[in-house]
Amino acid sequence: MAGALGVFAAACSPSRLPGGGSSESPRAPLLAVKVDNVGPARPQTGLDEADLVYVEQVEAGLSRLMAVFGSRLPKVVGPVRSARETDLELLRQFDRPTLAYSGAQSALRPSIEAAPLRAAPPGGGFGAAYFRGSGRPAPHNLYLRPAKLGEPAAGVRAGEVAGFEFAERVPKGGRVEVERTVRFPAARFTFNWASGEGRWLVSMDGRPATTAAGARLGAPSVVIQYVDVQSSRFHDRSGNVSPLSRTVGEGRAVVLRDGRVYAARWRRPGPATPTTLTLPLALGGPVWVILTPR
Repeated sequence: MAGALGVFAAACSPSRLPGGGSSESPRAPLLAVKVDNVGPARPQTGLDEADLVYVEQVEAGLSRLMAVFGSRLPKVVGPVRSARETDLELLRQFDRPTLAYSGAQSALRPSIEAAPLRAAPPGGGFGAAYFRGSGRPAPHNLYLRPAKLGEPAAGVRAGEVAGFEFAERVPKGGRVEVERTVRFPAARFTFNWASGEGRWLVSMDGRPATTAAGARLGAPSVVIQYVDVQSSRFHDRSGNVSPLSRTVGEGRAVVLRDGRVYAARWRRPGPATPTTLTLPLALGGPVWVILTPR
């Protein structure tokens, strides 16, 4: 893990030009996987190898994750769950990524089919890439073998494709803070700074988040991105309306890095454009992005 992160950090030197442009604009197939995040689904597999982990609000105030892989692929990711309308707008910035998910509401399927992405659910001819794990009840036991999708990620850092800048030097300003909690109606995430490890350790719903092997999940940078969350036209089987997190526009953000908290702004002018921040992130990954209601 340390060696892989070192390679990642060395390759992430700032390459953005003034005004948010870049001397290089990497575009290559990326893999996004919808990951379950309720109690029976934990600990998850593969999140520690993602470049980006997005946290989004779903029905009944719960949360779900989207892990985006580009610089490397894990052998297994999961548990895999269903797609949401929020995913389609969010993924437009990644230039036709592959989206792995367990399924979707029938009313949402036409939107997924029309979206500029490669949809890869088990029923779409990709069944061989999925398997059911033992020891957990359905639907919390569906896993993905990314290598079997046939078009793996291509060594591109998803954070840079998303528009984020990375820099080793600690930005001026901010304030020292070693713990920050973000709350959804029925979920919460806490990030504790571990100075000896140079990363924020993740806890979910009051419990340390770990890999399936027992290692703590963490991130050198955390972005709390305040977005408009509105009711979509979709709902679950219990009648709960599916929230829609709008990631096109602009607004405030909070960036956690190097044991400090910084006020920042995010901007994404259109669906096919990247998301820029007014503050560079720390080298390395993954980056956790919490799509938080304004």
